[in-house]
Amino acid sequence: MKFGIYSSIANPPRGEDLTRCVDEVIEEARLAEQAGFDSCFFGEHHQDKDGFLPSPLIVCTAVAASTTKLRVGTSVILLPLHHPVKVAEDVVTLDIISKGRVTLGVGLGYQEADFRAFGVDMADRVELFEEKVEILKKCWSGQEFSFDGKHHQIENLTVRPDTVQQPHPPIWIGASARVSARRAANIGDAIVTTPSTTLENTSRLINEYSQAAEAAGKKPTAIIMRDAWVANSRKEAEEVYGPEVLEAYKYYWKNGLREFQSVKNESELTLDRIAKDRLIMGDPEECLNEFQRWSEGTGAESCLLRLRHAHSGGPSHAQIMKTIDLIGDRIIPYMG
Repeated sequence: MKFGIYSSIANPPRGEDLTRCVDEVIEEARLAEQAGFDSCFFGEHHQDKDGFLPSPLIVCTAVAASTTKLRVGTSVILLPLHHPVKVAEDVVTLDIISKGRVTLGVGLGYQEADFRAFGVDMADRVELFEEKVEILKKCWSGQEFSFDGKHHQIENLTVRPDTVQQPHPPIWIGASARVSARRAANIGDAIVTTPSTTLENTSRLINEYSQAAEAAGKKPTAIIMRDAWVANSRKEAEEVYGPEVLEAYKYYWKNGLREFQSVKNESELTLDRIAKDRLIMGDPEECLNEFQRWSEGTGAESCLLRLRHAHSGGPSHAQIMKTIDLIGDRIIPYMG
């Protein structure tokens, strides 16, 4: 199983020092490349008070320019908010700059504020999403095409230049429900699962995806995201990472994320209650056993680790650099 980093760039409470955060994330990406990580991914949200950077492809370009082997990508772009031709052209540009190292992860989105910012009806997001994925593929075909859909009409368009990766950069589709897993199988190149759920739920989702992919004559490719922290001891991991992940989970609970709908009160969000089977956290030996368990239980090709949390702002850059080193030294060499 390969490893990547998922980085949220924000600076609570009001985004006061984002230039420093960007510099730190680029330095973390450089170290991750040296430590044997495969990739670095970024997400998208809009109008967050903490200054969450809203343009992940631009951040990907900065990271690609500062590395040589590390793949860069989005996990995920909120595709219903964007014109697919513009996304296709931006990805082509990044594919050329990175010399074929970009992956486009796309998702539906779940926060009403994101849709309001773009004047998009959230009720249309599935129809918009499916049309846009189809148009992306046509844009990258190298052929002239037209498209007459419910939401998009395009006549006699040829997108130039061609992508470096052929037939096109991979399209990963974020999924947290059975219907979205089947959608990923039918129109995507891979599934990306949510980091905040259990192994049982993740395995069930990937099984649903794999069956649908095989039925469609495609090879299943699964990517898991995990909230994880490797430290010298379990106690250190809980002290450094615990408060950050709890702050993030409170944000997701307040915003109605599916994985936290069973939580009735914020007081239920304690480390003791949520750590088991949601977080991979502890000393290297403990974490290696957990990563192996998740690899065997999901068959995932890659695991994206969410080390930096936007809605808490931490852990610190120095602490992230330390855990990247530990993962590179004590985890990656033993994961095949």
